Amino acid sequence: MKTWRRHTLTGYSWLMLVFLYLPIAILVLYSFNDSRINATWNGFTWKWYVSLFDNRQVMQALTNSLSIGVISSVLATVLGTAASLAIKHYSLRWRNIVNGLIYLPIVIPEIMMGLALLVLFSQAHIELGKWTLIMAHVTFSMPYVMVIISARLADMGKELEEAAQDLGATPWETLRHVTLPLIMPGIVAGFLMSFTLSLDDFIISFFVAGPNSTTLPLYIYGLVKRGVSPEVNALSTLLIVSTVLLVIIAELFRRKDSKNGQIHF
Repeated sequence: MKTWRRHTLTGYSWLMLVFLYLPIAILVLYSFNDSRINATWNGFTWKWYVSLFDNRQVMQALTNSLSIGVISSVLATVLGTAASLAIKHYSLRWRNIVNGLIYLPIVIPEIMMGLALLVLFSQAHIELGKWTLIMAHVTFSMPYVMVIISARLADMGKELEEAAQDLGATPWETLRHVTLPLIMPGIVAGFLMSFTLSLDDFIISFFVAGPNSTTLPLYIYGLVKRGVSPEVNALSTLLIVSTVLLVIIAELFRRKDSKNGQIHF
């Protein structure tokens, strides 16, 4: 009976993996198809990737995505780190309520958040463009940074900080030489996660993007409306690969952070 259950669970797990990743594998495969029609396979080619990088609109969308991702990730990491440190070191009367409000963007539907930000920018008479995208991306990615850093701060305890202060270190010296080095892998992982979320976001960006601030997901959506072409497959493949690499790097930093009780720089 136990063997039957084990085989059933194993088969079900493989079936779910195939269901989840087979469409992605087909998309990647047909990005190398020599035919413009995805229904037939005419041979292997790199020409869709070459034509993709020769497309000025694609390069502009890529530049927008990278610049928005870097700026929003830096801001989200700085603000998320500061907020996590404040929540840990200062007694807040309504700590649980504050935590709930901070993490709210993680659980609410993206379409509601995008609509809410659009209304906010409209009421504040802020022109939609690159900076509204940056503010929106900071809003939904900062809670993820806080989750990662808060977990590290909770595991770290207060002993090392208290020992540094007992030895004469000022609060700033304790933060600079003890706290930040210990949570640095968490900070890096939070930055990479924030950048990944910014690079992949479509729904919120769709609401708050201006006419001259098209990102890669928005550009892909525009191409799909005119029909799926091998260039769309190639662009989607590159986006998938970059996302997977960033997630792997972020996970490696997170695991390093969880295994090492103390990290020296």
